[in-house]
Amino acid sequence: MEKLQIICIDDQREVLAAVKKDLEIFRDYCELITCEAADEAEEVIQDLKNEQKPLALIICDHIMPSENGIDFIIRLNQAGQLKGTQKMLLTGLATHQETIKAINEAEVDYYIEKPWVQSDFQKAVKKLLTRYILQNELNQEEFKPILDEDSL
Repeated sequence: MEKLQIICIDDQREVLAAVKKDLEIFRDYCELITCEAADEAEEVIQDLKNEQKPLALIICDHIMPSENGIDFIIRLNQAGQLKGTQKMLLTGLATHQETIKAINEAEVDYYIEKPWVQSDFQKAVKKLLTRYILQNELNQEEFKPILDEDSL
């Protein structure tokens, strides 16, 4: 079984550490790659594509110094780099207009506010990974412990 790839992008190391801790329950089935900037994540995404490793989930901060998460996801979507990838946006600050843009233009699959509740975050990740596994027709038996039963 090839592990599913998850990329988390956030310019705050404390947030990356919290995500890493909260996603520890998926470690046998997923590899988490953390990035502190959009350009770093873009390089990692290209490397994964070159290595033909499946990018199941991108978890992206909304407010980042060089490029905000919504614009980053829109740009990658337009370039065809996130085809089939589930997308989650983390935010501490968002206007109503930005939320609409995230859903309509960035095609974000899940939106979660900081600080999050660990169990809610893990449940959301489980749902998104299940959706990825089903849409890509991966062997459900191999990933059974991380599947969201309600999504099957």
